[in-house]
Amino acid sequence: MQKKWWQKEIVYQIYPRSFKDSNNDGIGDIRGIVEKLDYLKDLGITMIWLCPIYKSPMADNGYDISDYFDINEEFGNMEDFDLLVEEAKKRDIKVMMDLVLNHTSNEHEWFKEAISDKDSPYRNYYIIREGKEPPNNWRSIFGGSTWTKIDGEDAYYLHSFAKEQPDLNWENPKLREEVINIVNFWIDKGITAFRMDAINHIKKDPSYKSGDPDGADGRVSVVKFGRNQDGVEELIRILSDNTFKIHDSMTVGETAGLSYDKYANYIGDDGVFSMVFDFIPANFDVVEETWYKRLDWKVSDFRKSIFDSQESIQKYGWSANFIENHDQPRATTKILREKDEDIDAIKMLGGIYFFFRGTPYIYQGQELGMKNFVRESPDDFQDIQSIDSYKRSLEEGFSEKEALYFTNLRSRDNPRVPFAWTNEKYGGFSETKPWLAMAYDNPKVNAEDEEKDKDSVLNFYKKMIDFRQNSQYSDILIYGDFKPLEGFDDEIIAYERILDGKKLEIIANFSDEEKKIEARGKDIIFSNSKGEIEGDILSLNPYSFVILKNKNNK
Repeated sequence: MQKKWWQKEIVYQIYPRSFKDSNNDGIGDIRGIVEKLDYLKDLGITMIWLCPIYKSPMADNGYDISDYFDINEEFGNMEDFDLLVEEAKKRDIKVMMDLVLNHTSNEHEWFKEAISDKDSPYRNYYIIREGKEPPNNWRSIFGGSTWTKIDGEDAYYLHSFAKEQPDLNWENPKLREEVINIVNFWIDKGITAFRMDAINHIKKDPSYKSGDPDGADGRVSVVKFGRNQDGVEELIRILSDNTFKIHDSMTVGETAGLSYDKYANYIGDDGVFSMVFDFIPANFDVVEETWYKRLDWKVSDFRKSIFDSQESIQKYGWSANFIENHDQPRATTKILREKDEDIDAIKMLGGIYFFFRGTPYIYQGQELGMKNFVRESPDDFQDIQSIDSYKRSLEEGFSEKEALYFTNLRSRDNPRVPFAWTNEKYGGFSETKPWLAMAYDNPKVNAEDEEKDKDSVLNFYKKMIDFRQNSQYSDILIYGDFKPLEGFDDEIIAYERILDGKKLEIIANFSDEEKKIEARGKDIIFSNSKGEIEGDILSLNPYSFVILKNKNNK
């Protein structure tokens, strides 16, 4: 395997609205991130990923961009951004930008021109179809038709997400030139890495035909006709060849629903990305990515999902390993369920994924062990998708109580609540009521208290990061192959990392019972608890996590 610079990175994802408010308006901002760079440096991460900070009316919290070349005022201005890049560089921290290129805001100048003048060249920047009725029965990802009527015309524009997010027409070469210019603008500003939002949506089924309804509303999900379509990677390649590959940028694709047999085109030797996020294990607890179709899963089901992902991706290229992000509920609650406050269990879960083959991603607050909230009313949700989830659950025949339960479990507001820096009111995030209600007004899970506690989740993450990056075993943990270890109890998750004949075993006891495992000739070199080897037997406490090496491995 040819080594790449980005394989050694540790990426920390920041949701700017909720990280740190520097001017006490209740909204996180760029200056707030600058204030906390030393915290991030001390944590040990090497790169920050910023969710969108571009000019936006915020219909979808910044994933609806009205100007790709400007900063939204609530976050600051371009001088603040330049300061962030400069201060991050002083601390050897790189910056990853979130690129939203499937759609713009309906307040983007291109779209305003497109719908105000039929003869405008910008008309073909979007997907517009004439007719008195919507062209088909596609349902948008945020609910309702994918088609919205243009005022004063018998014509409709396509939006895979909200009506405020019209899809761009990537079949238009002129549009592709514009996108290339956008990306190169940010590369010129010193950005070395990019996360590609919903990038596998940019190609649509050219027939634009209706499909068999898959819900009570008589519509069919747009993902069946507008995601992972044949040829989408060739459109991405045009962008990559004219931007990322020239500058050796690190890229990670958000490619939900992508089957493993297509990975060669995405992350293979001539792939369009450095790595991709695999959402199959992220959605292991639901059916068909549908929030109300719950699975009664076991530890063995979780293990199979994450191991299948590791083995499949390893065949083609590099993985982007994550258990949380701005669109996912907190992993503590989703995966640990009733154990979402158990410190050992939280550390164990972090260790399982962190030492997989690939680049680890940490979402803000994950390193503290933050968990989901419980909102008492559907009116308490801010997220556009959560509001639709509640509505759709009712349409599918569930009660109000069931609908609220489903929405709480999967709401994108869960990870977006303001970061808890202290146990004060509003968690030290701001002195003003935040834009989104805290999970807890005086959070007991917070950075200040955990920094003082040597046994905290935060300090475990610091040790874990340092062990991957700076120990004598770093090469194996970064570059080594992944191999599942078989023959264990159903509640044991165990795998090897192998490099140049040397092996490390990663073993986790995902249960509340002690487990004993044969460990002849092995030493514990890292753990989350006081696991020990007596004779040839390893005793694993409930939710223990250990890394073992052979005694003769130097």
